[in-house]
Amino acid sequence: MSDTMHTIGRRKEAVCRLYIKPGSGKWSVNGRTLGDYFPRPAHVSAIQQPFTITDTLGRYDVKAKVEGGGLTGQAGALRLAVARALVRLDESHRRKLRDLALLTRDARAVERKKPGRPKARKKFQFSKR
Repeated sequence: MSDTMHTIGRRKEAVCRLYIKPGSGKWSVNGRTLGDYFPRPAHVSAIQQPFTITDTLGRYDVKAKVEGGGLTGQAGALRLAVARALVRLDESHRRKLRDLALLTRDARAVERKKPGRPKARKKFQFSKR
């Protein structure tokens, strides 16, 4: 299996380990199909975005192991891993993916809760009297 490429993608608390090889476009995400694991069409289209931009949809078989976070974070991690894999397979894709910020790791994370407050920024109701 020397033709298999391995990449990693992260988003929020989610981590994706991706294995990609030339094939017929089969998806396996934690042992399930892409549409089965991600029921929202927005997640599926976001994950497939690197393939559609580079006109490689259906040319590779993808096997992914995602863990941590929620579905949106996992979808973002998977999208980053796919984009990184496409660049490693063909360096000419880098420009197209970089222009749409698909190779940039989204560093936004949940802000921590502060003491004396109910949430990170929310304050308890102020009472004048």
